[in-house]
Amino acid sequence: MFGSRILLAVAMSAALSSMAHATGNAANGASVFDRCVICHSNSKGAPAKIGPNLFAIVGHKAGAQADFSYSAALKSSGIVWTNDKLDAWIAAPGKLVPGNRMAFAGIADAQQRADLVAYLDTLK
Repeated sequence: MFGSRILLAVAMSAALSSMAHATGNAANGASVFDRCVICHSNSKGAPAKIGPNLFAIVGHKAGAQADFSYSAALKSSGIVWTNDKLDAWIAAPGKLVPGNRMAFAGIADAQQRADLVAYLDTLK
């Protein structure tokens, strides 16, 4: 009985912890995007740069923009960019899609990722 209470407490703590940093602040995310702007555009109709335009990326299939040459790994990944997938990608692109060409190690800070994802989700 005591063990199951501890297990329940640990599970609840983990759930609350992940919820605490899962909510992003889009205004802060716009500042985080300053790291991305050297390679990515973010406005409707803007051309791709070193990386693809990220305008309206949420909900779109990975590797599908016509004006960008993606790696075979990303094109065949089957990923649709949900907020969770974007978070995983921003954390470690090479881990989510081994063999992709994005020259970026990732952002370790969960709150910065959540903020950036919240910002990307506003680009519609």
